[in-house]
Amino acid sequence: MSSEDIDNKEEATEPHQEAMSFTEHLEELRKRLFRAVIAAFVGFLACYGFKEYLFDMLMKPLLEVLPPDSTMIYTSLPEAFFTYLKVSFVAGVFLASPYIFYQIWRFVGPGLYDTEKKFIIPIAIFSGFFFIAGGLFAYFIVFPLGFNFFLGYETEIIRPLPSLREYFSFSIKLLFAFGIAFELPLFIFFLARLGIVNSKGLRKHRKYAILMAFVASALLTPPDIISQVLMSGPLVVLYELGILVAYIWGKEKKDRDAGKEKNSEDDEHSDDQK
Repeated sequence: MSSEDIDNKEEATEPHQEAMSFTEHLEELRKRLFRAVIAAFVGFLACYGFKEYLFDMLMKPLLEVLPPDSTMIYTSLPEAFFTYLKVSFVAGVFLASPYIFYQIWRFVGPGLYDTEKKFIIPIAIFSGFFFIAGGLFAYFIVFPLGFNFFLGYETEIIRPLPSLREYFSFSIKLLFAFGIAFELPLFIFFLARLGIVNSKGLRKHRKYAILMAFVASALLTPPDIISQVLMSGPLVVLYELGILVAYIWGKEKKDRDAGKEKNSEDDEHSDDQK
């Protein structure tokens, strides 16, 4: 390998240095946030045309388990109208999530190596995918189990009469909480690529990660044991997936590849001497 090839290789693995002041960092953050908000607003406009359908979909898991002839109530005149707006906005955020995550990753891009910046677009796409997958998991798995559990306390003198505002707040917390929780493998991938964590260390601290999964579940979900258990379980599974991701794509892989390349160069050098 010539000295020129070595220099080119080193330049490819060096982080892109840009002299950015604190004000310039704030300006970059403002630009990315502005674009993310615009994307969420565009998603809101796109989803508002389907507001009735989206509203019915959000209410469906609860209505399916409510007793016959039960209804939901709202206690202020504009509450139903604003709920339609909120549902459309939440759907718009999920719809625009790949682009929103792209803006987030673009903000941290200047601190990445040149060889790692090629992962920004795929990571943004997978970030949106995992975020939506977390919301779908909450909707199709957590909602039915949780609502059946809570409504199991109904008696002849205790009848459920859920408020529209309370149900919306409860369900949206779960949707966003599971969406964020499902980002764990990508977060580990990012840290592993930077060399901050590795698969050996993640395996070594597995018991602490399990504990933190239950703590995070208690913080992210509403204060009920069902939601917390249903989140902590997937978090542990996602952590194990993150260990595999760190082993395959983390800095350990770079070191293994570098070691193999060095061994092959040593073998070639020894052959030349012979």
